[in-house]
Amino acid sequence: MDKLFAKFATTTARVTGSPAAFLLCVIVVVAWAVSGPFFDYSENWQLVINTGTTIVTFLMVFLIQNTQNRDGAAVQTKLDELIRTSNADDAFMGIEKLTDKELEGLHEQCEQMARQTQAALEKTKAERAKRANRKGSHRLSA
Repeated sequence: MDKLFAKFATTTARVTGSPAAFLLCVIVVVAWAVSGPFFDYSENWQLVINTGTTIVTFLMVFLIQNTQNRDGAAVQTKLDELIRTSNADDAFMGIEKLTDKELEGLHEQCEQMARQTQAALEKTKAERAKRANRKGSHRLSA
């Protein structure tokens, strides 16, 4: 049952997110709007579009959420595998389960490490520029 629903949700999300599906919805809305004078813009005429869009929206929320949940879990699993098989810190595996405060602390640590790395890169770049200038000035004096 899970596999069948997953396939249905994925297919439905892909199809309903297509340009053809959008165009079909535009045609339905235009047809509904054009039919207004024939129904004297009655409450039943309005009820048709309101009920139809409400039902479709209600069902689509669950289908799209299911698809996003599976996609998110798949991406997280892939990232965990990359972390596990690389030189990255294993502490990053499973961080999606941390609280917001814990994630913020980890994010701050990563930003600090990024600043340190950037400073080291800039220092290295400056040293290389100095060496290049010294070599250039030695050539000129020789």
